Amino acid sequence: MRLSQFIQANLEKIMEDWEAFARTMIPPAETMSVIELRDHAHDILLDIAIEMESDQSEDQREAKGKGLAAQSTKASFSSVHGKLRHSVGFDVSQVGAEYRALRASVLRLWMRNMGTVDATVLEEIVRFNEGIDQGLAEALFSYSEQMAKSRDTFLAVLGHDLRSPLGALSSCVELLARPANGAPNDRAVRVAKQSIASISEMITDLLDYTRTRLGRGIKVTPRPGDFSALCEQAVEECVPSNPRRKFEAHIAPNLAFGFDAPRMRQVLTNLLVNAVQHGDPEFPVALESRFENGGVVVVVKNRGEPIPEDSMQVIFNPLVQIPFRESEPHERPATSLGLGLFIAREIVQGHDGKISVASSADEGTAFIVRLPCTS
Repeated sequence: MRLSQFIQANLEKIMEDWEAFARTMIPPAETMSVIELRDHAHDILLDIAIEMESDQSEDQREAKGKGLAAQSTKASFSSVHGKLRHSVGFDVSQVGAEYRALRASVLRLWMRNMGTVDATVLEEIVRFNEGIDQGLAEALFSYSEQMAKSRDTFLAVLGHDLRSPLGALSSCVELLARPANGAPNDRAVRVAKQSIASISEMITDLLDYTRTRLGRGIKVTPRPGDFSALCEQAVEECVPSNPRRKFEAHIAPNLAFGFDAPRMRQVLTNLLVNAVQHGDPEFPVALESRFENGGVVVVVKNRGEPIPEDSMQVIFNPLVQIPFRESEPHERPATSLGLGLFIAREIVQGHDGKISVASSADEGTAFIVRLPCTS
């Protein structure tokens, strides 16, 4: 049987073989549904099989092997696949691994059914490899385009969010330079301090993000402490900057164990700010902490529009824009660089803990942090 015919006749078996590899070797695939994981793989292979049966010149074959085949006006399945893989948190090496696995699955299954390997068989393999190479090139090109758009969006948000506190700080400096009747301007001092804090938080987030990208991770230094008191402080600190929102705290007493207090305050603040930004202002933002199964569980919950299903996979990833509803100006957090949840996850993992999210229209959105109790 020709390879193109084998592919068309055994697509489901090939998909099963390829899916088994993807789930064990590509981390984002572990929690994806069958439909999400396979998305365009079926159509990509079918397109390659059909293309293998068409006539092509030597120049066309060479161009395809280099990923330079002429493109149609309609986006190819590989091109769309690359964009979607970026949106669900695959990195570029994992996209390449998918195509390598697809190639290996097809050839391994086909060769089990082959007898003598002759010139015709080798020709089929060459043409199939050309098709895979062309598909991979298209997927990587569209993936890179999406990555560039995310980076540009990130820089635009950074510039926008830095401009506001810097503008306020500049105005306060001018006011403080001209005190009325020699008396200090308390309001100007307060706004200046808030602006400096906002800028400092953004710079801290950027430095933390950079450390993780350099492979250093976020360093945590656990020490024995009162986690109940830390939770109470985190809620109290969010109240003055969000006077129109109601907060509820259900904190179990005597949550004493080893943790990095400054870093865990950063986690709690990020989760609370995120809940304020994306929650319905008619409902309170709630924080609950308790002992459970030998560890401590923290839940930060809000009500409102649920997180889209296709965004759950990347909610903790940096540089990926999640389509939430628009926030009112007074709900906008001090920073909106899209790094808060990513940094929270890194800190929790540094404590050997786990963070997850659940979201529905009926129950609202809850971020759940689970920390082991260490001395």
